Amino acid sequence: MAGRLDEVLGFHEQTLRLRAQRQQLLATNIANADTPHYKAQDFDFAQAMKAAMSGAAGHAQLLQRTHAAHQGGASSGLPQAQSRPVVQASRDGNTVDLDVERSAFTDNALRYEAGVTLLSSKLKGLLSVIQG
Repeated sequence: MAGRLDEVLGFHEQTLRLRAQRQQLLATNIANADTPHYKAQDFDFAQAMKAAMSGAAGHAQLLQRTHAAHQGGASSGLPQAQSRPVVQASRDGNTVDLDVERSAFTDNALRYEAGVTLLSSKLKGLLSVIQG
């Protein structure tokens, strides 16, 4: 039964996990808008979603063993953030554009809420099937 639930809900789990990760990145960018030499970071959501659904670890940052006594590294399962292309850098080298960040933050938040609403309705449907 757990395997079937993973099939039904796995996509939604991956979507919400990646949206939450992206929301943290965007919030960090906004918080560092006045930090000299800070580079705005983001990741391509569509590409990260493809990698997550295919099970590829291409976007996951792997831990490296630097000493024989260290435990083996494991995949974090989260995409690697990359510097966002510079639209207009400030004099102090900061690349955060607050208008772009706020827009991306709001868009991501709305998509996250839509995902939660969709998942909630799917769970209610499953519950009604179980209860008869």
